[in-house]
Amino acid sequence: MRLHGEVSDAELEWGLSQFIGEFYQTPPIRANVARQVRIRVLYEAEVVERADRDVLLRLVVSGGTYVRKLCHDLGLVLGVGGHMSELRRVRIGPKSERDATTIQQLQRALWEFRQRGDEESLRAAIKPVEDFIEYLPKIVVLDSAVDAICHGAPLAKPGVAMIEAGITPGIDVGIFTLKGELVAVGVALKSFEEMLRGEGVMVRTDRVFMARGTYPPRWRRGRPKAS
Repeated sequence: MRLHGEVSDAELEWGLSQFIGEFYQTPPIRANVARQVRIRVLYEAEVVERADRDVLLRLVVSGGTYVRKLCHDLGLVLGVGGHMSELRRVRIGPKSERDATTIQQLQRALWEFRQRGDEESLRAAIKPVEDFIEYLPKIVVLDSAVDAICHGAPLAKPGVAMIEAGITPGIDVGIFTLKGELVAVGVALKSFEEMLRGEGVMVRTDRVFMARGTYPPRWRRGRPKAS
């Protein structure tokens, strides 16, 4: 971050403290989303290094946070203005830079695939989406329920094959096929114990990752009633 005026270390620490926890943020003008006020979370903020008006920050934020807008707003709170001069994303969820593949590694793997038909390097370079949500509790569903979920339907008890222990209401859960393929991510509406004992809807589907029609539909849409 580049500060536009003189700020003491104590003032900078105070300014950062004003954003810890939930805060309101409006996406910048050059953004691919509607410019509506949203609630974001700043979990951690640390001044790693400072050289006059240049400040190196380590931030842990919720998904969808615009760091350049956070730097701008921090400058306003401090009364001197400021902007983001550089951004380096070092972790997303459970994955860090150590798990990343460089462009050079990907190019090499693609060359080996095209020239020799060797898929090993390419498969090692391109990680499956399942790797990125391995930290979420899992619910495995029957094949008959997959396509309905792909159309956004909630997950009800008849479609459940296996439930991982430790699920509580309100947390995100991964919905998988019997083969271990990711279908969707949803929000648990019941606890693990309630899911085992109860009936009805267990999970509200939030984000679908599997394409519709990957599994044959085994559900029927209701026919419109005659007027």
